[in-house]
Amino acid sequence: MIAEAVKHTTKGIDLSIPFYLENMVGGNLIGPLSGQFIDNVNPATGEVFCKIPDSDEKDIEAAVNAAKKAFPHWSVTPAEERFRILNTIASLIDENLEELAMAETIDNGKPLWLSKRVDIPRASANFRFFATGIMHFAAESHSMEDKAINYTLRQPIGIVGCISPWNLPLYLFTWKIAPALAAGNCVIAKPSEVTPVTAFLFSRICKAAGLPDGVLNIVHGRGDRAGEAIVSHPAVKAISFTGSTGAGARIASIAAPVFKKLSLELGGKNPNVIFADCDWEKMLKTTIQSSFANQGQICLCGSRILVEESIYEKFKTAFVEQVQKLKVGDPLEETSRQGAVVSKQHFDKVMRCIERAREEGGKILCGGNAVQLQGRCANGYFIEPTVIEGLGPSCETNLEEIFGPVVTLQSFRNEAEALELANACNYGLSATIWTQDISRANRVAAKLEAGIIWVNCWLLRDLRTPFGGMKNSGVGREGGWEALRFFTEAKNVCVQL
Repeated sequence: MIAEAVKHTTKGIDLSIPFYLENMVGGNLIGPLSGQFIDNVNPATGEVFCKIPDSDEKDIEAAVNAAKKAFPHWSVTPAEERFRILNTIASLIDENLEELAMAETIDNGKPLWLSKRVDIPRASANFRFFATGIMHFAAESHSMEDKAINYTLRQPIGIVGCISPWNLPLYLFTWKIAPALAAGNCVIAKPSEVTPVTAFLFSRICKAAGLPDGVLNIVHGRGDRAGEAIVSHPAVKAISFTGSTGAGARIASIAAPVFKKLSLELGGKNPNVIFADCDWEKMLKTTIQSSFANQGQICLCGSRILVEESIYEKFKTAFVEQVQKLKVGDPLEETSRQGAVVSKQHFDKVMRCIERAREEGGKILCGGNAVQLQGRCANGYFIEPTVIEGLGPSCETNLEEIFGPVVTLQSFRNEAEALELANACNYGLSATIWTQDISRANRVAAKLEAGIIWVNCWLLRDLRTPFGGMKNSGVGREGGWEALRFFTEAKNVCVQL
């Protein structure tokens, strides 16, 4: 099955995965100028299956030069033409869903059914949404009665940097690139060096769709080399980054002193607040999903589950019973609910976090162990979904992002205590509230320190809405008009009548 996915040509696009991936610079697929490569490992098998460019500042300089050459034309390309090209990219992603999903699963370790159902469809939706959005993007005007009229021009920034993470590789890569291109910018994009394959295949799709050379340049490599070269390059005027809070702080320290625009979507330690009057069956099913989807490797996962005291024991029993039924297995098997975590390094980190929870006095209700599979996945990076109780809000386990299949349980007596627990950490990305009392839902939502609040649901996304967090979860907002505003400069023109 893998051989079919990595050696396949469809609809005129070569979707084979070569052993040596290449950068896309100025419309050409080329190796790193240094000739240096990094091993890329299939996390389900522990085996190297390709190598990626270990790019540096010389590769970024070449990409910037290509973008400079392309920008004068692309920036004035009519919105209708940008719509046509971006919409073609979306269609090509849809037409090649099977191959892209397989590549994503091989590269990331997530179940194949998840790649097919979520990651690849969302990538095409991102392009289709912003292709359409730029056709309706309007600027403001303000009349000063009979004195003057002001109108706002929204113009592309120029060359922008888009740096995406490894957990939702093509999904989040396109979430940044699509609005930047739609707004008329040229892009230097770096996918995570841990999961580069679908970004490489995406470069071939963009060529097939007719995206002009140099408009999008995809440079692979490590964050401390290629990533920092993008952030520090004086010609790159804005940075959109999704990743860890530590990496975001480093980016801000480089970009802020030279006044680059910044959009930073960072870590999360999200509370899932469950009141006794919730819709029990819906809550339980969704909480399983929000805890362990993508092996807990989604910044929006609810890793701190807060349960009203009167139903705590009932919830704990039912939740643990359901978690123990989640099959950890080969990502290519349809029955696997949990795949591999993304890398050996991340596997080691998550296992250290579980051990730290034990040291802090946490009780492991289920999970807590590595999983040893048989056959092709015998050397893969698999962890049991893990549920921990007995830890308070100030312990490290409840304060620091684990980003794996690990959740903690805490009880609360009333609404005030629920809010105190929910807001008791330095992250503020998302939160979920479960209650049938609409007044309570609105009260709690208004007081939660998070940028995204779900009530009686999770991960229900309208791409028109602003996306981002508070506190250490980031700066700025993505999505809808927020993204198109970020990737443009506002210029006010005042005309005296």
